[in-house]
Amino acid sequence: MQWIYEDAAIDWHELSNLYRIAPLGEKEPEDLQVVFANSRYKCFVFDGGRLVGAGRALADGRDCACLCDVAVHPDRQGTGLGRAIITKLKELAAGHRKIILCANPGKEGFYARLGFLRMRTAMAIFADQARAVRKGLVEEE
Repeated sequence: MQWIYEDAAIDWHELSNLYRIAPLGEKEPEDLQVVFANSRYKCFVFDGGRLVGAGRALADGRDCACLCDVAVHPDRQGTGLGRAIITKLKELAAGHRKIILCANPGKEGFYARLGFLRMRTAMAIFADQARAVRKGLVEEE
């Protein structure tokens, strides 16, 4: 497998498709290009020229890094690739005082095995709050 840490040669349509089939939802190629360009750390994993995994971390260089958008091709799920992507992003962000992770509900056990603990004080505002509540991403008071 080939690991790439820059986004200059990424096919954003291929990445969009990866998120769709992972399944992590519909993410437009143009939006992915913007968010990955604005992320301090990123990795893309290829196998035989095919994109099979990706992830990124927003980071300020000292205090806080936030891992998000980790996707693994369905053919590679359960093989340790997701763990490897998270581990690499954690290594890249290792100088930060805290590393935060955004994940889908139901994945808490997986991330706990990688050293993450549940936060009690995290809160969020989503562009579509009703959808975020329905998906279990946030709770209404």
